[in-house]
Amino acid sequence: MGRANMNTVETKRMNLLQAINSALDTAMEADGKVVCLGEDIGEFGGVFRATSNLQEKFGRPRCFNTPLTEQGIAGFAIGLAAQGSVAVAEIQFADYIFPAFDQIVNEAAKFRYRSGDQFNCGGLTIRAPYGGGIDGGLYHSQSPEAYFCHTPGLKVVIPSSPYQAKGLLLAAIRDPDPVLFFEPKAIYRASVGEVPVTDYELPIGVAEVVQEGTDITLLGWGAQMIQINKAAEMAAGEGISCEVIDLRTLLPWDRDTVATSVSKTGRLLISHEAPLTGGFAGEITATIQERCFLSLESPITRVAGLDTPFPLIQEKQYLPDYLKIYEAIKASVNF
Repeated sequence: MGRANMNTVETKRMNLLQAINSALDTAMEADGKVVCLGEDIGEFGGVFRATSNLQEKFGRPRCFNTPLTEQGIAGFAIGLAAQGSVAVAEIQFADYIFPAFDQIVNEAAKFRYRSGDQFNCGGLTIRAPYGGGIDGGLYHSQSPEAYFCHTPGLKVVIPSSPYQAKGLLLAAIRDPDPVLFFEPKAIYRASVGEVPVTDYELPIGVAEVVQEGTDITLLGWGAQMIQINKAAEMAAGEGISCEVIDLRTLLPWDRDTVATSVSKTGRLLISHEAPLTGGFAGEITATIQERCFLSLESPITRVAGLDTPFPLIQEKQYLPDYLKIYEAIKASVNF
């Protein structure tokens, strides 16, 4: 399926969570090999209700509960994918993915390579709600995307809107490689938009230029795009023209789109919720300074979470918001 033409297809107003559910429903309807598994995802629909009604519609063998073991969920999903199923596994919170880390980076990511392409688990997608914004404290608020971007053989995708969520999840489920699909839970119900009711896919590995500008490039993904867009609007009031890019895919990330933009604007600001040290903004910064060094008018700026465990009552101080981004925009432009 190609990109949906919003002017010619039937759409329905959905929030991001409903778009996820619609994508799963669409994938299971189109392909009998698609199987969903995870903790409490059956009758209960998962802690966020992302899988609501899927067991009722497609039956227990295709949407079923697992024991409370993330390592087991990942291992079982790898096995399903290796024997020909299209496995969509849910990790209840991205923070809980760490017990499954070995299965994902040492098994799923290397399955094809170690066999010389004789076998693989490419039909594997792992969904996980990530990030802050729900007062979840240190065990329900982390952004672990950078850990997995260090692993060849995986793909890492993060949507920021309902339209993206459905199109990217369908593409992830059908992708020939294992995909980690992180969902920004802070905007599960807050982000609302028109979504095609039909089947469509958005390309993995392609960033979206949300807004064109001339003075500075603002780059982010997931829920952080709301903060970036607010900051860009504030900067426009000061006469600063911001180019806004939603990365959408972190592995592989769209180097060309970002480099083209920075070559034009001469400045780059990257914002993510994960801590600054070791965050994926560091990789982007290194790559762009290599490709755009002679075009840069100021140092590349990172606005990120703090290098501390994710706090509870200080969540607002920890998270990079539109005010922090706005101040960083002004500092970069006036450097």
